[in-house]
Amino acid sequence: MTIAIVILAAGSSSRLNHQPKQLIEWEGQTLLRRVVDTALSTELRPVVVVVGAHKKQVLPELDGLPVTIIDNQHWEQGLSSSVKTGLAAVYLTRKDIDAVLFLLTDQPYVDRGLLLQLVQVYQETGKGIVAAGYADSLGVPALFDRKYIHELLSLEGDTGARNVIKSHPDDCAEVPFSSGKVDLDTDQDVERFLGREPKG
Repeated sequence: MTIAIVILAAGSSSRLNHQPKQLIEWEGQTLLRRVVDTALSTELRPVVVVVGAHKKQVLPELDGLPVTIIDNQHWEQGLSSSVKTGLAAVYLTRKDIDAVLFLLTDQPYVDRGLLLQLVQVYQETGKGIVAAGYADSLGVPALFDRKYIHELLSLEGDTGARNVIKSHPDDCAEVPFSSGKVDLDTDQDVERFLGREPKG
C-alpha cells in the first residue's frame, strides 16, 4: 500500500504579525523540521512539503532531507491552493498512490504513533477518510483514500481538507487526538504554548 504525506507549510502566518510559525522553535527544533522528521520516521512515501509565503526562510530547514519540495506560488488564494499544489507534487512523484495523509506545521504534538494509527485504522475499517478528533470536531492530520483526490482538487479559497471530511460523515473514521486542539495561530497561542506569559 502506497500512502503519501503532504505537509502544508505555505501560509503567511498573518495572525502572527507575519512571523513564520513554521520557524517557531520548541525543544530545540523548529515546528517545520519537527513535523518533517515525524513524517520521515514512518515508511510513508513520498513526503511532500508545500512552501510558499516564507519560502526563502523555511527552505534551509529542509536542506538535505529526502522530501519533495514544491512552491505554492498562489498561497495567497488560501489553504485550498496548498492542498492542490501538494497533490500535484504527489502525482508527479508517484502516480499509483492509495491514499494521502495531510499534516500541518502548527500542531506540535503530532507524532509517529498518531500517523501510524491513522494508517492502521484506514486499513482495518475500510473507511475512505480517517481524521484526528479534537475540540469536538474532526480535522487534520487526516488521511484520504485516492477516491477523494478529485474532491480535494476542487476545493476553493481558504478551505482545506476539513470541508471534505464534513461532507462524508458515513465514510469517516476517527482517531482521538485531544492534543490536536493546540495549534499556534496567534501570538497568544504561541506564548501560552511556550510557557510564557501572554503579552499585556
